[in-house]
Amino acid sequence: MRSRTQRAWDRVAVYLPILLMGLLALGSWWLVRNAPSVPSDTQQAPRGHEPDYFMQNFSVKNFGADGALLSEVRGDMGRHYPDTDTLEIDRMRLRSVDAAGRLTHASSERALSNADGSEVQLFGNARVVRDAAIGASAAQPQLSFEGEYLHVWPQLERVRSNRPVTLTRGKDQFTADGLEYDNLAQVLQMQGNVRGSLAPRNSDKKSR
Repeated sequence: MRSRTQRAWDRVAVYLPILLMGLLALGSWWLVRNAPSVPSDTQQAPRGHEPDYFMQNFSVKNFGADGALLSEVRGDMGRHYPDTDTLEIDRMRLRSVDAAGRLTHASSERALSNADGSEVQLFGNARVVRDAAIGASAAQPQLSFEGEYLHVWPQLERVRSNRPVTLTRGKDQFTADGLEYDNLAQVLQMQGNVRGSLAPRNSDKKSR
């Protein structure tokens, strides 16, 4: 006759596979619960270079600390990109006033401006014109830049281009494959095939 211990072991042996399966299921549930969660398809992916708002027939103005108008940008259509905080503008017109009160106008088929309008890239029929003014020692004639691409810093009075450009100062005109102009430093660099046309100056002298 089997002992009580043997009979108890036989009963446990009958239920042992069920117990093992239960332990395996419990272990699988624990692994699933503690494993890193996988993002679901419903979670929104990070936005790329896409506009977050649009503007039509708009105007953006930038004022100085004293409340004086520094620059104004107008456009037919504007698209703001939050990832770069830039404004893309169709048919852009810009008006800027420097520290001496001189006006600078700019226009192009398309433009890309930073948030405060201090840096603007002009694409297609780009034109920048600084109005004539009376300087401390002599009159300063109108100065203009024209080309298919111009990179402009209105407040720093700088213009740069790596494409063919025409510079006109009064009646003098120059063409080049590229240029860098810094009005504050009074530096003009023209690259590539440079051509110029200088208008004759008045040579009248006062009689003694």
